[in-house]
Amino acid sequence: MTSLGSPVAAATVRQDEPPVAPHGFRDSVRVTIRRARDGDLGMLPVVAGVVVTWTIFQSLNPTFLSSTNLVNLAFDMVSLGVIALGIVCVLLVGQIDLSVGSVSGVAAATTGVVMIRHEQPVWLAIMVAAGAGALIGWLYGQALNRFGVPSFVATLGGLLAFLGIQLWLLRGENAINLPYDSALVEFAQVWFVPEPLAYALMVLAACGFLAAGWARARSRRRAGLSSLSLRWLTVQSLMLAVALLFAAYYLNRTRGVPWMFMLFVALVLILHYVLSRTGFGRSLYAVGGNAEAARRAGIDVRAVYTAAFVMCSTLAATGGVLAAARLAAANQSTGTADVNLNAIAAAVIGGTSLFGGRGSAFAALLGVLVIQSISNGLTLLDLDSSYRFVITGCVLLVAVALDSAARRSRQAHGRG
Repeated sequence: MTSLGSPVAAATVRQDEPPVAPHGFRDSVRVTIRRARDGDLGMLPVVAGVVVTWTIFQSLNPTFLSSTNLVNLAFDMVSLGVIALGIVCVLLVGQIDLSVGSVSGVAAATTGVVMIRHEQPVWLAIMVAAGAGALIGWLYGQALNRFGVPSFVATLGGLLAFLGIQLWLLRGENAINLPYDSALVEFAQVWFVPEPLAYALMVLAACGFLAAGWARARSRRRAGLSSLSLRWLTVQSLMLAVALLFAAYYLNRTRGVPWMFMLFVALVLILHYVLSRTGFGRSLYAVGGNAEAARRAGIDVRAVYTAAFVMCSTLAATGGVLAAARLAAANQSTGTADVNLNAIAAAVIGGTSLFGGRGSAFAALLGVLVIQSISNGLTLLDLDSSYRFVITGCVLLVAVALDSAARRSRQAHGRG
């Protein structure tokens, strides 16, 4: 047994950890390559997937990357993206929710019933729908914790049950139309960020990235760990600012940046903060990585499971409300078809592991961008939806294969 002060232990530390001193561009590249070799690919595969997808569709149809089409794409990805955010929460703890589509449909129907049949204000309809989603998630948590019902079975039953509730709420009507002049519908169709404010928000986002990176680097230095240099963080922030400002400029060439999309981005950032900066977020990763170890460390595993399901169902309900607002109607098809599978696929394609313990809020953003880009591109090419199912399935298979390979690589390096 070697002590920490021995030469053997010191050599081991030097091999396993990057230098403690802050490193610059070259050291950052070396660390990135080493992490990729160890199986930590991060978001590189999905970013590459977006680039390849956009390149192919732009070569087949020059209107794909037009400002008008990208604004439509930003609108269309929001409702599914919000649902995928909830899927990220349950996947992190090693569970699954197959009923998010049905829950979103119930929320959409609830919104229509409260707004139109009972003539209540929009804010009350949204709160009732979100509350119903939270209650559904709590019930799933109880089924798992108290009765030991696997989440796969419980949510599969929920998929069918809540589809029936959705049809009952509509009571034979094909749809409940929402007023076009309501704030909810206008928010989802015609509200855009004013151009000066859009540029200001992009600069603020880049500054926030720099501040967060600097705070993290400072805390790592205090703990004796490696950290990025301030110069490299500044370069990254400037690159991000340029990209965001160009995106705002390009979208502003037609209608602009939708407020609906900004809400989705805000939800992504909030969840990212919760997962990366709070004790609750660390508990989600711990439970997903090893539930028994988390329990022995003093984490209330049952409470974490329940919270994950509540977050998932609440976000699914929010996605359903936004879908109804986008269509200006709550109908029998809201949340049906491939919504369930696409939401799960978006989270997995974005980098969230099916095995639990790995993923981020940005996985939903990138994953739904891939899926909606495929759907949008095939629509522009006037191709049958069968192509979309096949292509999305193949992309999902590749994502899971990469995740499995990365997991085996990490385990191999851990044993080594």
